[in-house]
Amino acid sequence: MDEARDAETSLARGDPTGLLFGLPVGIKDVTPVAGMRTTYGSPLFADHIAEADALVVRRLKRAGAIVLGKTNTPEFAAGANTFNPVFGPTRNPWDPALSAGGSTGGGAAALASGMVALAEGTDLGGSLRVPAAFCGVVGLRPSIGFVPTYPSQHQWDTLQSTGGMARTAEDLALMMEAVSGPSERTPINQPDSATGLLDAVSRMAAGSAELRLAYCPDIAAIGVDAAVEETCRAAAFELGDERVSVDEVELDLSFAREAFLTLRGSWMVAHHHALLDRLDLLGENLAGNIRAGLELSPERLGAAERARSRLWERMGEFFERFDALLTPCAAVPPFPVEENYPGTIGGREMASYIDWIAPTFLLSLSGHPAASVPAGLDPEGLPVGLQIAARPFGEATALGLAARVQARRPIGLPDLTRI
Repeated sequence: MDEARDAETSLARGDPTGLLFGLPVGIKDVTPVAGMRTTYGSPLFADHIAEADALVVRRLKRAGAIVLGKTNTPEFAAGANTFNPVFGPTRNPWDPALSAGGSTGGGAAALASGMVALAEGTDLGGSLRVPAAFCGVVGLRPSIGFVPTYPSQHQWDTLQSTGGMARTAEDLALMMEAVSGPSERTPINQPDSATGLLDAVSRMAAGSAELRLAYCPDIAAIGVDAAVEETCRAAAFELGDERVSVDEVELDLSFAREAFLTLRGSWMVAHHHALLDRLDLLGENLAGNIRAGLELSPERLGAAERARSRLWERMGEFFERFDALLTPCAAVPPFPVEENYPGTIGGREMASYIDWIAPTFLLSLSGHPAASVPAGLDPEGLPVGLQIAARPFGEATALGLAARVQARRPIGLPDLTRI
């Protein structure tokens, strides 16, 4: 409130304002905010106070945003359902009995319930897109380097991306303008800042460009809930008009599922190397992921890198023909919050506990920017997310198409009076 009053005084003086002037923002509880409790969702850090802002937080503040607080996450963001021993579960504003998704579930729930205007987060295998889909908001996993990640225990990270969520694609474009751009604090190749991203998204949303879009119902070959697929299909083909073609295609990327799981294991070891002597004090999800990484052989790592290269080539061939890929974001609707993960997809048992997010983690592996946008409501009245992937650094295309979907298929916000 003090910061808001200071902002009002500054505005009255006629001081220059930033892109995000006065907007309340939630910061994922794995991202440090100076002087604020940053727990990582772990009992080991339950009382940890960060000494300095992360780079993305500094940029948000510089743009005039006001940090309202931290948003809930699974322990060290390991999981696609948001709960931890420090703060408990995050519930879905559309139905509190259900999961808000993860691992940026706190941010998605805060947006859908009107607590914040913007939410910062990270995305390794779908951690921005899945909760956006479950809570009926817009999430963007940007291209690697689009938003520099600093500090990090793994500075050469090419799997996880820093991004955000908002209630509209245009709001999210404005946020990305404020936090994007190069920094000498990270070695990952970065583009210039995304100045003008909102204008580019608005032009794309207006429908002036000729586009070739492709819809694939199941890029991971794991099956998709029928109501989810039907809703996404309808939203995708509604984008077609005299300037926009939408074709259904077969795009089987399932060969790379094992590669992601392998490289994710290696990522876990690198990212959490300082915790290797305390695995017994970590939760089951996180400790299990790290132990799986410690058991990897050089042969498996080499095979995973080869599969990732093949995936990159396959996506390159795809984007020679099409401007964007449209596909269901989460293969299932929101499930009970008490469940760590859904046991089946369309009656089929999953091969692993994160198999249900393969539609998002395969695009994490390829590194292409991908957004999730509400495509409609299922028969139970729950949001369904359509995933939109674009060429490298094609954030304007992904968000511009998301804006078109929102304009044509508005879902509103949850009725909080029944909670």
